[in-house]
Amino acid sequence: MEVIPAIDIKCGRCVQLQQGVRDAVIFSADNPLAIALEWLNLGASRLHIIDLDAAFLDNDNFTLIRDIVEQVKSMAKIQVGGGIRTYKAATRLLLLGVDRVIFGTAVFRSPELIERIADEYSPGRVMVALDVRRGKVAIDGWREVTDMGMREAAAKAADIGAGSILFTNIDVEGLMRGVDIAVIEDFISYTSLPVVVSGGVTTLEDVVKIAETGASGVVIGSALYTGKIDYSEVVNKLRRRQDSNL
Repeated sequence: MEVIPAIDIKCGRCVQLQQGVRDAVIFSADNPLAIALEWLNLGASRLHIIDLDAAFLDNDNFTLIRDIVEQVKSMAKIQVGGGIRTYKAATRLLLLGVDRVIFGTAVFRSPELIERIADEYSPGRVMVALDVRRGKVAIDGWREVTDMGMREAAAKAADIGAGSILFTNIDVEGLMRGVDIAVIEDFISYTSLPVVVSGGVTTLEDVVKIAETGASGVVIGSALYTGKIDYSEVVNKLRRRQDSNL
């Protein structure tokens, strides 16, 4: 299972928000590029970059993301999301060398866009973000909750050509109180696509529980930046677990 550090960018800074609320900043630091390089130095093989300004339709951080991608793409895979609602927005990232782009709102507003990107670039380069609040999918930076449940959303992601799913449980995201493992298990049972889990990851034990569900990856944000989780310790723990299962 991949352990993926989150680099959420807002106004050119690396931040972590509580519950996705734009002003509820629980961590903030300058120089996201230096932070990206530090995660690579610790052994990260993939980075998870989210453009929060683009997600909130405030602006975008494309220039900064471009600089990060150009610096690190030869050393690690990169997935980027946040406000990717047009063909241009998706393709300019893919052409930079981003491994996969993450679509959220577009799943509901313009599914044909996702089908087109999957057809032209391959499903493996398309990740669909399903952000769930109380069992229903939220869109537009989590400001609107749809009527679509998790099972239907998982099926829709597969139908429109996604190669993987990013599943976020908003109910626990950013609270650093742990994951709801039952919700994760339920969601993974709904799909045969690889699922990367985020939201609420607070302890090493949370990561191990997620690995046991069969998730293909876990994104960790606030717990890494506040020191609740040590990245190297997590990677070593999972490696030992894997070795013991061989």
